[in-house]
Amino acid sequence: MKLAIVAQRYGADINGGAELHARYVAEHLARHADVEVLTTCARDYVTWRNELPAGAERINGLTVRRFPVDHERSPEVFGRWSARVFDRAHSLADELAWLEAEGPASRALIRHVEEHRERYDFFIFFSFRYYHAYHGCRAVPARAVLVPTAERDPAVGVSLFGPVFRGVRALMYNSPEEQALIQAVAHNQDVPGVIVGVGSEIPASPDAARFRQKFKLPGRFMLYVGRIDENKGCGELFQFFRTYLRQMASRLTLVLIGRSILPIPDHPQIRHLGFLDDADKFDALAAADLLIMPSYYESLSMVSLEAWALGRPVLANGRCQVLQGQCVRSNAGLYYESYAEFAATLRALEADTRLRAALGANGRAFFRQHYDWPVIERKYLDMLHQLAEADRAGVTHPAIAPLPGWVARRRHDVPAASAVLAQAAETEAALTAPHRAAAPATEARA
Repeated sequence: MKLAIVAQRYGADINGGAELHARYVAEHLARHADVEVLTTCARDYVTWRNELPAGAERINGLTVRRFPVDHERSPEVFGRWSARVFDRAHSLADELAWLEAEGPASRALIRHVEEHRERYDFFIFFSFRYYHAYHGCRAVPARAVLVPTAERDPAVGVSLFGPVFRGVRALMYNSPEEQALIQAVAHNQDVPGVIVGVGSEIPASPDAARFRQKFKLPGRFMLYVGRIDENKGCGELFQFFRTYLRQMASRLTLVLIGRSILPIPDHPQIRHLGFLDDADKFDALAAADLLIMPSYYESLSMVSLEAWALGRPVLANGRCQVLQGQCVRSNAGLYYESYAEFAATLRALEADTRLRAALGANGRAFFRQHYDWPVIERKYLDMLHQLAEADRAGVTHPAIAPLPGWVARRRHDVPAASAVLAQAAETEAALTAPHRAAAPATEARA
């Protein structure tokens, strides 16, 4: 079987969530199939500037074909189109302009997909909201498998995406919450789909002492890993943590790993280490008392899974349904929705060694059961073989509905994406409920 992994950015040094997800899946499926990667020349997710050479190269044993981006993204232009599409009635033409502004627009990449559709048995597209995934899925719907990586934000309610969610061959969801969100908005329950997520490359022997010595961190700390950004909840985290330190007279340090686009408070118990390589990151997880995940929007928290694989508890923002669901299903984390809950849960984790150990043990069991690579690989391979069998049997499948004509595209009769998302909330909650009925029977209860 020959597969194409199609992603917005790709590289051994590109560690964004969806992009790292795509690379891990590509490298692991390459153990079972002939895999190529199709991507852009962009390295930066804000501008999509062409920084890498077009053409083919080899990365970790895989052929990676890069195609130029037609234009850089303007945050101001994208912001204006987002306000129009998300917040008020608009037209399909407006949504197409929003998608073009979102990027990374690469007509050369879409032409390659169209012209070489017979070369690949299936195309696995990452991240539904980007230009390459939307136009790529429409170009080869009979061979399109979508990994949506959808978060609970208004982009899911953009009407362009409904026909894609209903017309691809299969969807590989990150979590029950993501599946429920998309099904509530798109009504695509009849499209084959599986909750699969992604594994991680967990080192055999991360070294906590090495991390503490290298970065001069002898005391206890909680760890944040990721982009330091308002949208990731970091502004609220800084506010909550400083208040907690004043009220509780805690000696806990907050250690931050990742690039910052948000000012970091000048405080002796807040340490920003910048971007670190994987070895240092896993050493940090091994050394930490707990991982903090303050994000409002996630489709899957890979770093939470990594923390659990190493037996570390997680404290998460409960307003993110995905994070809350992961904590409930694993029984390996606590969550908060207000400062009072943040302070109470953090105090419990800081003070109770047995609680941290119990949650960590549950996390290890949860990771092994659901996120070890043999589990992930089998889910992908089972779905691909199921689709190939259907093709051999001559089973027909629905196509993606075509876009309407020029005049119809310009009618301002499309509801605001945020309103669509709000209207789907009741259905979404009903679809999610069975996955939250009971915590798993793991080693200890929190």
